[in-house]
Amino acid sequence: MSDAYANPQYLIEPEELASRLEQGNVRVFDGTVILEAAEKGYRAKPGMDDYNAGHIPGAAFINQLTELSDTSSGLGFTLPEAAELQDSLAALGAVSDSALVVYSSGHPMWATRLWWLLHYAGHDDVAVLNGGLEAWKAAGLALSTETTVYLSGLFRGQVRGHRFVDKAAVVAAINQQSVCTVNALAPGVYSGDAEMSYGRKGHITGSVNVFYDQLLENGRFRSARELAAALEAQGLLEAEQVIAYCGGGISATIDAFACLLLGLDDVAVYDGSMSEWVRDESLPMTLGQEPGQL
Repeated sequence: MSDAYANPQYLIEPEELASRLEQGNVRVFDGTVILEAAEKGYRAKPGMDDYNAGHIPGAAFINQLTELSDTSSGLGFTLPEAAELQDSLAALGAVSDSALVVYSSGHPMWATRLWWLLHYAGHDDVAVLNGGLEAWKAAGLALSTETTVYLSGLFRGQVRGHRFVDKAAVVAAINQQSVCTVNALAPGVYSGDAEMSYGRKGHITGSVNVFYDQLLENGRFRSARELAAALEAQGLLEAEQVIAYCGGGISATIDAFACLLLGLDDVAVYDGSMSEWVRDESLPMTLGQEPGQL
């Protein structure tokens, strides 16, 4: 496996972003969300306080909980209708004719979730800041406390509908050897050994486990060779389709994004993930490891 990503354009380093900001040809969005432990899973709140304390100069804040989610679903995060999502992105200034960079001041899964939404909606030029705000600060680059709001515009992208799947598709995938369904949660949550669960312990029957933090080092994506080793060990690289899920469709985007970095094409996120799956007692779940799971 090459040390180079197949799609390196999906990531950007702090120094390159600083140069592009000086040239004025990029729009930057902070998509930080803060997670707090709750009785079942986690409770999320917008990371506006972190943004106000210091962010990349010129970056605007996006509240993913309300501005880019269907808040009527009863789940923490739900993909809105495609046209509604495009309208929301246009109103926020994430327009089709601007290059975009997204980042988080906390865990990079919030940046990859935002990237996944933009990519799904049809934006063709969006990158994740590798390492997020911590990498920006580590590079000695300046912060700002000035609020930025971009002018709204047009979003004309072609929706990539295959980037998300629903519950029915995950059910169908259980008996399809060509599909690798991957749980991105911690091994103890996957097996059901951990105290924390989303209401029912274990994982979707037939799914393998690639813990999202295994794909990162100090908040940065590991090398192509390291990502390939982690994904190949669980059969993702040989699958015709990969479906990634987690608790609510957030950390799953780390696994899915890593697949795209390596050049896999048919990769999707199960948006409802465990938060939706556990509600239906008839849907199969397994405790422990799957047969043959490493």
